[in-house]
Amino acid sequence: MSFVWTLAEQSNGQLKQVSFELLSRGRKLADSLETKLASILIGSGVNKETMEELISRGADEVYHIDDPRLENFTCETYANILVGLIKIYSPHTILAAATSMGRTLMPYVAVKVKTGLTADCTELDIEEGTGNLLQTRPAIGGNILATIKTPNHRPQMATVRPKSSRPLEADGQRSGKIINVPFNDVAWLDTRVECLGIKKDTVDFENIEEADVVVAGGKGMKKGDNFKMLKDLTSHFGGMVGATRDAVDRGWIGYPHQIGLSGKTISPRLYIGVGISGSIQHLAGIKTSEVIVSINNDPEAPLHKVADFGIVGDLFSILPEIQERLKGGTK
Repeated sequence: MSFVWTLAEQSNGQLKQVSFELLSRGRKLADSLETKLASILIGSGVNKETMEELISRGADEVYHIDDPRLENFTCETYANILVGLIKIYSPHTILAAATSMGRTLMPYVAVKVKTGLTADCTELDIEEGTGNLLQTRPAIGGNILATIKTPNHRPQMATVRPKSSRPLEADGQRSGKIINVPFNDVAWLDTRVECLGIKKDTVDFENIEEADVVVAGGKGMKKGDNFKMLKDLTSHFGGMVGATRDAVDRGWIGYPHQIGLSGKTISPRLYIGVGISGSIQHLAGIKTSEVIVSINNDPEAPLHKVADFGIVGDLFSILPEIQERLKGGTK
């Protein structure tokens, strides 16, 4: 039986949220293929109870490779492990997150097993009749969506944008197997590479994908200096500032803040779009937000049509009013 695999990620013995997001994608594919879903966990110090959450959120089996030397990600050793498992089990499809780990590891593995890889996918499906994985991703600078398949080689491999899907609800009644795979240090450990330490993110970098509240600005902000208004607003929520591609292209704010097909996909509890018309590219990056608020003077703006709450008016009048109310200055 050719399984669907997802690659779990861990840090300090704790699973990252993207591990569960991938399982929701993998579960749908495995059900379409009438096969099983396995989660591959490489690392150190993850306990049995933590691994059981992978089963409760969709995995039928968990392949666990544990060794203190695997605590920190090194591409060469992790790739040797994954290639070794592929040769033993011959999976149908492997999914990883489009994180720094997934973007580094998966191309390396794809070359070693001589198969294709589609990066940064936003949608996945199974082609009826062939079992081919249909991998949809933005192309031509995010202006179109391309669907790619790998008909002649296996496994089929793809990286998936974080926050582009929600994890399945945990089901404590699900059963599955945890398979502890012994670490073969002779075949798998690459002694040429050693992790000397982990560099922390730079001070000005914001991981907008993890934010619970995002206030984003578009072309309607008129100039970069006006993004301070959005920063002031986020200070009330502990949120982060986002932007459309138009705003980034104009140099008003840096690329790490860009949301959409050519930027980040986010899934905050609250998204506020300010001066954003709502192109299809941007909407694709916010579609899993829990609550969407749109502030725009155009009542026909596409973002208004998908928003839970729409405010039609001049943002330069509305934002100061919201600020005053949040400060308690206006009843």
